[in-house]
Amino acid sequence: MDKIKIKVSSSSASLKLLLFKYKSIFVIYDRNVEEYVNKTFGKYPKLSFIASEENKTMDSVLSICQWLMEQNADRNALILAVGGGTTTDTAGFAASIYKRGVRYANIPTTLLAQVDAAIGGKNGVNLDSYKNILGTIRQPEFTFINPKLLETLPPREFNSGIAEMLKTFIIKDESLYERAVTVFTGERKKEDVQSLIESAAKIKASIVKKDFLDKDKRRVLNFGHSYAHAIEWFQHSHGVASAFNHGEAVAIGMIQAARKSEELGYASSGLADRFAKDFAACGLPTNVPCALEDLDKAIKQDKKAEGGKVNFVLIERIGKVFIKKI
Repeated sequence: MDKIKIKVSSSSASLKLLLFKYKSIFVIYDRNVEEYVNKTFGKYPKLSFIASEENKTMDSVLSICQWLMEQNADRNALILAVGGGTTTDTAGFAASIYKRGVRYANIPTTLLAQVDAAIGGKNGVNLDSYKNILGTIRQPEFTFINPKLLETLPPREFNSGIAEMLKTFIIKDESLYERAVTVFTGERKKEDVQSLIESAAKIKASIVKKDFLDKDKRRVLNFGHSYAHAIEWFQHSHGVASAFNHGEAVAIGMIQAARKSEELGYASSGLADRFAKDFAACGLPTNVPCALEDLDKAIKQDKKAEGGKVNFVLIERIGKVFIKKI
């Protein structure tokens, strides 16, 4: 519980070294990375998963558990989740309840998962379109981050990960935030992107270590997420076409959280506009897709709500955010 093991490498030898001690490995993977999985994990039992918000449900978790039983997976098994955040969340949840908990590890294949979703041990699935209402907090054996896997990622999916990376830097480090905006509005050189991934992963791990069970300090990582989850709920419940993905919703959510902070007098005027300008330059959306009052119901149902109030993450300035019950 007190360790977070992250390895950033493009070397297959490094991955083999991590897997060497595990004798019983079962791979749950996003169908979009099937070629990589077959090439890298050919000898292990494998189950493909259609990674979508619609499939991020208890039915999918139970299907994984049923498959593990059919494969005679025992308590010594290692579940290897290969894919984006939806895959690592769902497979990790299945691992945490199968036979009262077996080991699992993450190999995130999207930028969003590499800097956020696959780090920290949060697993979960949706319920009635509400994000991650069911889940556990259980640390993976390790998270292996291979930046090379991002080379085939569609631009929109890559940009989605930029939003979560910027969020991490907004919470902790203004200089890294400014550097990231420069990199992602420029040539996006591989070495610069890898360096930023490592920095973001380390920052998230350092925050998680202070609050493994998400009771206090870790909640700053939810900056922008109250609005983001509400946007995702609204889109799903209203059948919105061309819906924003999670990272895009987070980008919009951070802008709205900054506006709320300005309205309440915590942040200086202009911070939300700065975010909007920077995010747009990085290829992210900036406008709420519906009326703000339409998001009220979802925000009240947010898993961070307690006693009728939401533990809302507000911002004073880049590098300083705080939690306030609203």
